[in-house]
Amino acid sequence: MTRTPGRTAGGGATTKGLAMRTHDTLPPPAEGEPADGTAGAVPEPGRPADGLCTTLELDARQPLPELTAAVTGACDRAEARADGSVVLLRLPDAPAGTRAWPGAVDIQQINRWERAVRRLERLPALSIAVASGACGGPALDLLLVSDYRIGSPDLRLLAPVNDGHFWPGMAVHRISRQLGAARARQIVLWGDDIDAVRARDLGLIDQLADDTEEAAHTAAVLMGRISDRELAVRRQLLLEAQSLEFDEALGPHLAACDRELRRLAAAAAAAAAEPGDPAGAPGE
Repeated sequence: MTRTPGRTAGGGATTKGLAMRTHDTLPPPAEGEPADGTAGAVPEPGRPADGLCTTLELDARQPLPELTAAVTGACDRAEARADGSVVLLRLPDAPAGTRAWPGAVDIQQINRWERAVRRLERLPALSIAVASGACGGPALDLLLVSDYRIGSPDLRLLAPVNDGHFWPGMAVHRISRQLGAARARQIVLWGDDIDAVRARDLGLIDQLADDTEEAAHTAAVLMGRISDRELAVRRQLLLEAQSLEFDEALGPHLAACDRELRRLAAAAAAAAAEPGDPAGAPGE
């Protein structure tokens, strides 16, 4: 059975847009409990376990070194967890005047930021971004590296522009790889803003939801069940497919296939070794 969170005609969260395997009915969050499952209560069946999500709430007003430290800290926490964890990135409405990015910094600080974002992009844990209102600069960078992206209806993706020029960071690279050169040119050269509906149509957002908390909760439950290092391998193969020729890509794909064959064989052997039900046992 496949469930995919999405959006109803009235704007509510549904199961359209995220192909994840589950056989459970997902209960709504308890009153007063965060949708990311970080409350201290014992979780109900089918809910994310306590601490399932590593949560990072971005404050775009912070200086770049503090933003870098926050992303690095979230990566440290996520890497310390076992398989099944999810990184939840909360990207709230940016304050007015934050379109210009990154401000008065040096190239070493930019390098550290880009490496922190790249580390987040390659984590074994899957990432969910929840964005609302104005989303630009550092929030746009984090959105572009997330595995699943939820936006509120008032979402606007803001091109990070300084004196009329789009900031030439790695967001340019990711936008081009995700949208193709023609669509990326419209954004990068002209600094176009992107509203929520267009962002969804372009594939920059996977789901629009009035209730982003419920949407995030549902996505965290579904994605937590398949979040592991093997799934991270699939993500990396997808990223590399945009730049590698077939002959260059064949080796990594064969290596991934070999690991999967070994994993499946080990799982089958373990299942065969388990004792069966004592059918026909005396006294029955």
